[in-house]
Amino acid sequence: MSKNLITISIIFFGICFLIGAWKIADALEIIGYNNHTNIHTTEEEYRYELIVVNENNIIFFDKATGEHWRKFIDSEEGPTEWEKQRIPWE
Repeated sequence: MSKNLITISIIFFGICFLIGAWKIADALEIIGYNNHTNIHTTEEEYRYELIVVNENNIIFFDKATGEHWRKFIDSEEGPTEWEKQRIPWE
């Protein structure tokens, strides 16, 4: 009788251990997903940068793709059109 009781106890402990490990893994996955979405939002929030080179040149830089647009504004004239340009170090 005691061998059967020990066997049943071991099986019950094993089942409890598996269910507990499954619940912990599920909770960690949910936490990881929430952290990933927060990081993604932050990256999108700071994706673009406006760089003022001097009083006549402005650069609009996309950090995700590396593309940038430059606009030259002559101090004696009105604004000109934006030009898409390649990264200078490519």
